[in-house]
Amino acid sequence: MLKPLGDRVIVKMLEKEETTKSGLIITSKSEEKSQIAQVLKVGEGIDSEGKKVEICVKEGDKVVLNQYAGTSIKHEGEDLMIVKYSDILALVELS
Repeated sequence: MLKPLGDRVIVKMLEKEETTKSGLIITSKSEEKSQIAQVLKVGEGIDSEGKKVEICVKEGDKVVLNQYAGTSIKHEGEDLMIVKYSDILALVELS
């Protein structure tokens, strides 16, 4: 597995899903990509100036990303993204 450096976070993008009135879940393959991702690994929290940054996400969290965030990579057959912590806009909380 990859280990992110500094204030970077490795995420896996989640497919956008739509639920019909009858309860069927349809995954979207449209041009508009999802901005929801699952956190896989978190860096140690040091920014580019060497200052400690408190990273408030952990492995397994679902997050909303900035639309143009990150660098896409393929690792061990999986499509992943490496993003800066500042590109994470919100946590998705299940109620």
